[in-house]
Amino acid sequence: MSGRAPNGTIWRQAAGLILAGLVMTLAGVGLTTAQTPGAQTQSAGAAPLVLVFDLDGAVGPATAEYLQRGLATAAERQASLAVIRMDTPGGLDSSTRDIIADILASPVPVAVFVTPAGARAASAGTYILYASHLAAMTPGAHLGAATPVQMGGSSPLMPDRTEETDEDSKGAQPDAMTAKVTNDAVAYIRSLAGLHGRNADWAELAVRRAETLTATEALDQGVIEVLTRDLDGLLAAADGRTVMLNSEPRTLNTANAQVETLAPDLRAQILAVITNPNIAYLLMMIGIYGLIFEFTSPGAIGPGAVGAVSLLLGLFALNMLPVDYAGVALIALGIGLLLVEALAPGFGIFGAAGALALALGSVMLFRDVPGFRISPYVILATVGLSLTFFVIVLRAAVQSSRRAVTTGQAALLNAKGVVQSWAGGEGYVHAQGEDWHARSAAPLVPGQAVHVAGRDGLTLIVEPDNPA
Repeated sequence: MSGRAPNGTIWRQAAGLILAGLVMTLAGVGLTTAQTPGAQTQSAGAAPLVLVFDLDGAVGPATAEYLQRGLATAAERQASLAVIRMDTPGGLDSSTRDIIADILASPVPVAVFVTPAGARAASAGTYILYASHLAAMTPGAHLGAATPVQMGGSSPLMPDRTEETDEDSKGAQPDAMTAKVTNDAVAYIRSLAGLHGRNADWAELAVRRAETLTATEALDQGVIEVLTRDLDGLLAAADGRTVMLNSEPRTLNTANAQVETLAPDLRAQILAVITNPNIAYLLMMIGIYGLIFEFTSPGAIGPGAVGAVSLLLGLFALNMLPVDYAGVALIALGIGLLLVEALAPGFGIFGAAGALALALGSVMLFRDVPGFRISPYVILATVGLSLTFFVIVLRAAVQSSRRAVTTGQAALLNAKGVVQSWAGGEGYVHAQGEDWHARSAAPLVPGQAVHVAGRDGLTLIVEPDNPA
């Protein structure tokens, strides 16, 4: 038996807890069974088909993939209309542009319906609404605030040059990068507005000055075409309406339509889970800690396997998210300082600095994009667990690995003992709480102190502890 076994057991237990926590976290997201789109097409004379998709939450890679597959299904099944029910705070520019490209290329007209009451088409949602062939909102919904966000945080709003004075403009002009990003966004949304004859001037204000509109105001100002309370009302209003589809007029046929709601498939659901900033962050941290556990306790297998899988998933997710690499550097520095505290205690200085760097890096990890922020509770829990593992668990394991062996044959070497009885070069000695048969080349007497010089099976070889 080796003195390192308890250390390995600790890491195996830790790996088991981490794996269980990961499984519960993923299970807690509440994945629903995906509804696989059918491949059938509409037969002649059949009721028109309307496919409905739900964009609920931040616009990200999973959303883009879900809508791409959904619009492809709508085209395959020759649907009369595809409806995107939307309630979003915004999201990633790259995913937004992917969705808009799919809408513009779709052979099926696409309606965007901001619903239910209280829903919003903010930021990225405004661009998607402007790209749709038919824009609708429910009373109580709103849209706008489409100012682009730059790396490192929200960019300042570009002043409306038609209203500023020369004195106001001095020193108030945005930097070159902000101007480029804002002007590009303005040109983009104005071009989308021109495709369907919507209010381009208000769209520019939504980008430059983060203007917003209620549903009623949006209808009055020519931003949307339909104001209705539910999907049935939208289909009734859409029937017979002519929209521009790929620069050609298309009359919508939605009377007595067969309506189907298509849920994301399993791939899109899994992608939505791992690209959640909180899950991606936890996967990365679990991966790093799992590999550290494996390196400090070779052969444990569990921590290394869990860590490798988690780290790969985390890095895949981070590659698709708006990562700020200054945050990544701070997290790496924080983990390094906590590791130093565990291996070479510095009276808590390294631990405190590491915890601070880890917390700051976690806050800065993702750029300030709506819907893509790490919960402060997740950050607090992660920093607290990190301190616990590095300062307590890892330090205890390191100290245990450096401690002298206390079990097995090696632990008996040089152990102190007392002769119990002796005759003819052998007898019994009491060592480490037990009576052992022993022999010695030196003459010994009962009560004499000895130490163990070796072992032959169950017989100890002893020598006088303080030979004369």
